[in-house]
Amino acid sequence: MKKAIPSKGSLKGFKISKIVKETVQSFNPMMLLKNITKEDLEKNLDYGELVQTLKKAFQKEYIVPPRHHHNYQNPKVGTDSTLLLMPAWQVGKYLGVKMVTVSPKNGEKGLPSIYGIYTLFDAEKGFPLAQIDAPTLTNQRTAATSALASTFLSKKNSKKLLMIGTGSLAPELIKAHTTVRPIEEVMIWGRNFKKAKALKKHFKNASFKIKAIETIQEGIKKADIISCATLSPEPLVFGKNLKAGQHLDLVGAYQPTTREADDKAIQKSSVFVDTYEGAKESGDILIPIQNGILKEKDIRADLFELCRGEKKGRKNAKEITCFKSVGHALEDLAAAKLIYEKMK
Repeated sequence: MKKAIPSKGSLKGFKISKIVKETVQSFNPMMLLKNITKEDLEKNLDYGELVQTLKKAFQKEYIVPPRHHHNYQNPKVGTDSTLLLMPAWQVGKYLGVKMVTVSPKNGEKGLPSIYGIYTLFDAEKGFPLAQIDAPTLTNQRTAATSALASTFLSKKNSKKLLMIGTGSLAPELIKAHTTVRPIEEVMIWGRNFKKAKALKKHFKNASFKIKAIETIQEGIKKADIISCATLSPEPLVFGKNLKAGQHLDLVGAYQPTTREADDKAIQKSSVFVDTYEGAKESGDILIPIQNGILKEKDIRADLFELCRGEKKGRKNAKEITCFKSVGHALEDLAAAKLIYEKMK
């Protein structure tokens, strides 16, 4: 009895399937890993689009484990540095983790206070898709989150912005806030007046007026929105100087012992946070709670509730609103997805 001989077509198919199988087995996803730089992010991420992307992300379901927050000794400068690990994922879609170090004394050496990397993975297959410059990604998503909160909390006709701080986050906050509100004038305050003047030069072609000021009080008297992004251990914004209708955006202080606003500022404000859990990591919320000035139940809403329409933001034109942001891994993943899909 003769053995059946495969037809020419089926044999060819067999050889092709074998080649495909061997190719799949030898596939190294690291060969396709994208390196997304600071320049890529600055060129391709638009604040209007990023704010809307974050709003949609806060409406959806992401899995975000508690972030790891580790202080480690830095004896040469006499101040601890911090390691942050922030994972998040969408089931069957994307997974990401950010690794960041924060060294508060780096400014004295002319170095950024934040370094890090963000890795985006295919959540189904598990292989890495992109390595993204984490400081720039963090600055952009943080600024966009503040701007998103502002759409619920600041007056729609807000025209004057006070920027407290001159670090790498400051220009991004200015760009983001001026995207969502009709800002006509920006005032910049920094401990180093020369840095404030240098930051002003970045916006020489902007549609709004911009100037460096020598005292915070000078800016608070005029501002509709006060955005504060510093590593100050003590308050810079005092409630006695706040006026009706202002919106206070607190971005900087991220440790339990540091704060940018005093108890009176919190007492006079309707308080909102990015997340309830994360907000208690910062002295801006934790210290007033410990002092009996603020109760957890007095926090009006987080961004999930605002974006989902479960709770309202600003109630009237005279209300003073305060938004405290400490960052959330959902924001990183949403921004990372956006830049990856734009560049793939």
